This record gives sequence, C-alpha cells and structure tokens, in this order.
Amino acid sequence: MGTWLVTGASSGIGRKVAEQLLKRGDKVAAVARRRDRLNDLAEQYGDQIWTAQLDVTDTEALRAVIDRVFAELGQVDVVFSNAGSGAVGAAEELEDSMIEQQIALNLVAPIQLARAVFPRLRAQGGGRFIQTSTMGGQITSPGAGMYHASKWGVEGFLESVAPEVAPFGIGITLVEPGVVRTDFGAALSIAPPIPAYASTPVGQMRQYIEASGGNLTGDASGDPEKVAAAVIDSVNINPAPLRLALGSDSYGAIQAALQRRLAQLESTKSISFSTDYDQ
Repeated sequence: MGTWLVTGASSGIGRKVAEQLLKRGDKVAAVARRRDRLNDLAEQYGDQIWTAQLDVTDTEALRAVIDRVFAELGQVDVVFSNAGSGAVGAAEELEDSMIEQQIALNLVAPIQLARAVFPRLRAQGGGRFIQTSTMGGQITSPGAGMYHASKWGVEGFLESVAPEVAPFGIGITLVEPGVVRTDFGAALSIAPPIPAYASTPVGQMRQYIEASGGNLTGDASGDPEKVAAAVIDSVNINPAPLRLALGSDSYGAIQAALQRRLAQLESTKSISFSTDYDQ
C-alpha cells in the first residue's frame, strides 16, 4: 500500500480513483475546490484520508497545500493531477475569461503542481506523476479549440519534462481517456453563440450539447470504475508509460489522427528537404 495525492478528488475520475484507493487500504491526500464534497469519504475512512480545500489555479495556495501534505504525511508515492474543465465555442465566440480559465486550470495548474512536487519526489528517491489528459490531447474537434490547446500544451510540457526527472526515479504518465460516463459535461463552459456559426460544425456541436441537456456522457462507452482502476494499475508498469489511451474510442481516434499526421508529413517531404543548403 502507498500514499497518493489526488487533485480534483470530489468528482469524476478523481473521485473514483480516491474511492478505489481507500477501499484497498492506501492513504489518500484528497484535495478539491469544495472540501465539503469529500466529507463522506472522511467520515467513512477517518485517518486514512487527508483532505484540503484548494483552487489549483491559486499557485500560492497550491504550494502551501503541497507543503502541508508532505510535512504531515511524509512520503507521497503517487501524485494524480486530475483537476480540469472544458470550454466550448468557436474561437471568436470565446470570452476572454473563458480562455484565461482554461489555460489557468488545464495547463498552468498542472505545471505548477509538477514544479511543487518534483523537488520532494526527487528528495525521497522517486515517485510517479500521473496527469489526466484526454484523447483530445492528440486529436481536435471544431468548437473545442481552447480545451485542446490546454491539453496539447500540458502534454507537450510533460513529455519534455519526463526525461528531465527520469534520472531521479520519477515517472510521468499522461492518461488519455475517451468519453467516460462522468459528470464532466455538466460542468462545461459554453460561449455565447454568434449566428454566423449556426450552420457550421461548431453550431452542430452546440445543438448536440443543448439537446443532451448537459448529459453528454450518459451513453459513453467508457466505464469510470475501469478507467480509475487502469490509472491505479499504471503505477505497476515499469518504466512508466508516457501515454495511456483508455477506451476503444480513444485508441481508435488517436491512432487515426497519428496516421493522418504522418501521411500529411510524408506528402510534403520533398518540400521539407528542399529548404536545406545544397550539398
């Protein structure tokens, strides 16, 4: 058994991971923007769970919580960075606040969390850092530009950082679920519509969201219990897998995107080579 730190632990995949860890006997430091949503776990598991209220976009508060976690619990074996949200709208429909929130929550917060825990993981001789991404970290869809920008950004950051910290025994894994039956859709931030986009793919996405009544994942193929179990089990894979696509939809979409990208690269190979100095 080990000790895990889980952000965004009050709902979705973070909640399922925390529940499964506690059930099997691990120690969990669970943090969430609303600490009261962790009260039931605290009542059930007592000293096995450590909780704190945290808005991960508040960098100073995040650092203070990390200080407390390591001071009070000692070693933390796995950090599961799970807090996040989604924004929907064409690029010009998005409000400034929506753009800032997506970058702050989905990109800056994981970067600052990693920077806060790496010195401690290094000092203790290693550990794992698992980041919730999405199949949208490697594919895109119209109307979700800022969501994809934040997820592609955090994937680029952690892929770059992984070899920096590997010599210290720190493994990094980007978890890329497909559509999972959670309450993620209910928390979407939806931009005010511009009529010109009504008949475009963005408008079609908006119609689908409105028709669903916010229940975007009700018929999803992804089982949140199985996704959580796969996240937990990933720490037993050595070396740590850099990316872990979860769900047949994720695997299929990412595979197709990579094949398209490679085909596009090959189609312009002659142009690529033409810009070298003549030998």
